[in-house]
Amino acid sequence: MDVRTPDDRDGGPPVRAPEGAADGPVVAPDELPDGLVVADAEGTVICFNAAAARITGTPASDALGRSLDDALPLQDIEGRRWWRLTDPYGGLAIRRGQPERNLLLGGREVLVSARYLRDGRAGPVRRLVVSLRGTEARRRTEISHAELIATVAHELRSPLTSVKGFTATLLRKWERFTDDQKRLMLETVDADAHRVTRLIAELLDISRIDSGRLEVRRQRIDMVAAVRRHVQAQITAGRAPGRFMIRVCGALPDLWADPDKVDQVLSNLLENAVRHGEGTVTIDVTAATVTSGEGTAVTVSDEGAGIPEESMNRVFTRFWRGSKRGGTGLGLYIVKGIVEAHGGSITVGRAPVGGAEFRFVLPAAIPAFMA
Repeated sequence: MDVRTPDDRDGGPPVRAPEGAADGPVVAPDELPDGLVVADAEGTVICFNAAAARITGTPASDALGRSLDDALPLQDIEGRRWWRLTDPYGGLAIRRGQPERNLLLGGREVLVSARYLRDGRAGPVRRLVVSLRGTEARRRTEISHAELIATVAHELRSPLTSVKGFTATLLRKWERFTDDQKRLMLETVDADAHRVTRLIAELLDISRIDSGRLEVRRQRIDMVAAVRRHVQAQITAGRAPGRFMIRVCGALPDLWADPDKVDQVLSNLLENAVRHGEGTVTIDVTAATVTSGEGTAVTVSDEGAGIPEESMNRVFTRFWRGSKRGGTGLGLYIVKGIVEAHGGSITVGRAPVGGAEFRFVLPAAIPAFMA
């Protein structure tokens, strides 16, 4: 791909994309999403695109024709002038540019990278191409990571404090407690340890989802049996049997999916319906048509107040907790990642009776050894 600067249109050589990029049509500098600044062999700015003007706050008309140091007065975090420090037109002739780094421009942070176009392998610099990007996306990522750390620290503090307190008490005063008291404290420790283990597992899942490394180990599974098993687990935990209804519509295709991760999805959706919804929790299991062929759809709905319309688009984001506080707010984010790792999809809407309705579809697929 060629990116032509204003003087290129008058016959000068084009500023090309990095080596290895596919050839393609000429692209006008103002069409680029990132800031582009080009200086000639004398260090005079000959291209200053619209994105560069937006990022720097300097109109292109004010930058063109000026020296690079004046038009783009970058500084490092120690306040040193960047172009004087790096000296792109002098120094070692083998240098090809500068990797992206965070610099200051008029008190604002800007991500800057540079490439030196030379005459020959070690000739003088004939063009200096600078790429500028704002830091908003990186800042959003850093804020998200900070929120995740704060949430995890908060969620870990309570169970670990409980574990520490009960174990310390038992070690100091073991003989003073009855067997029933010891059992109660040990059961509490066990429950809190399980809570910590589950939180760590969620963090690992998030890391794998964000990096695209979530592995799916497909096995043939019976979705109806899996749903019934999770409903029975809810009943064993003290929920009323009459609160659940399972409906199976027609014959289902053979489904190959990761049983542990499907259990994770079902557990989370049922727990949400029971904790945040009201009335009967209905689970519909039906055959579905997907792009690749056949699939299985599972719909979990309740009869509660449902999810406000303005919150629908945030349900599967990190830290969404709805109207009731509690939990990490990471469960539905992980559910979406698991479903999509299977090549499926998940949606949220309003149930016919007014409550929340979650529906996920998994393609029938085949195991890896048969692919």
